[in-house]
Amino acid sequence: MQIDRLVQEELFVAGEGGYHTYRIPALAVAMEGTILAFCEGRRDSSSDSGQIDLLLRRSDDDGHTWSAPQVVATEAGMTCGNPCPVVERASATIWLPFCKNLAAGHEGHITEGKAPRTVWLTHSEDAGVSWSEPREITATTKDPSWTWYATGPTHGIQLASGRLVVPCDHMVGVHFDRQKDPYHSHVIISDDAGATWRIGGIVDEGTNECAVIETADMSLYINCRNYRGEKRRASARSIDGGSSFQPRIWEDGLPEPICQGSLVSLPGGDGGPSDLALFTNPASADSRSNLTLRYTEDGGRSWTALRSLYEGPSAYSDLAVAADGEILCLYERGADSCYETLTLARLSLA
Repeated sequence: MQIDRLVQEELFVAGEGGYHTYRIPALAVAMEGTILAFCEGRRDSSSDSGQIDLLLRRSDDDGHTWSAPQVVATEAGMTCGNPCPVVERASATIWLPFCKNLAAGHEGHITEGKAPRTVWLTHSEDAGVSWSEPREITATTKDPSWTWYATGPTHGIQLASGRLVVPCDHMVGVHFDRQKDPYHSHVIISDDAGATWRIGGIVDEGTNECAVIETADMSLYINCRNYRGEKRRASARSIDGGSSFQPRIWEDGLPEPICQGSLVSLPGGDGGPSDLALFTNPASADSRSNLTLRYTEDGGRSWTALRSLYEGPSAYSDLAVAADGEILCLYERGADSCYETLTLARLSLA
């Protein structure tokens, strides 16, 4: 496999449009081919807390031109974050789970049990032009013993069976101490085309932000941020559509300085699940830098580096396949800091 062509474009630039910083990229491709690029618009600082809105830019020509940013979710005095879109094929509905917390209720307060973190859902039936009023789904998607919670941040998937699967993570309130309490990756699932959602499988302790694909044998491969500081990724598999996960393993071939990563499957010859997939993360054990694209031909059992998309400061990313077959990667990058832009890489593979 090799890259035939690579074009990169800044979609969101820190300080422009009334926002201090743009972070947490997520991509979706609507059934008719419209590309949706989501992110958090952080109004006053680069902090994970504060007034944060969910934003969107759309492209109807495979990523060559883009609409102006639009606000998908906002609330005064609130953080609205962690977009994780998933497309339901039969209805062409784009579902967008996300999270809310008080602007002043940062992660430390949440993990101490002193501030709430809730789960919400909005959807679009017109390829992202308009969005429904968000509704809360915390009761069915968050266990009462969990403190911190995050949807994504990447995209969800629809299985060959029709089930929708959204990768998430949470912290269990044992000591109510961010340094001591266990983190886990998990998924939420819907078997009624997105109308209702429930907690699915939970990955072993030490995992965090995650991404998921369906492989050729219709099992799931989930790849996770490692919260133990071991400078490598973790993964697990599910043979029941995400209802449970087998024991976690460490991914020695995927170095990382504790960060988020992204996965996307490439369609099989019949359009169904395949073992060919792509992965991006900052592939440096020492710093958030060197955003690297890798591929697997065996469903995530081994990975081969394809190329670095950017050797400088780079962090979170998300991958998608456009209607014309080009690969899209929306990622955080900058000259001095990871968080200066959200840049879209468009590339063709041979």
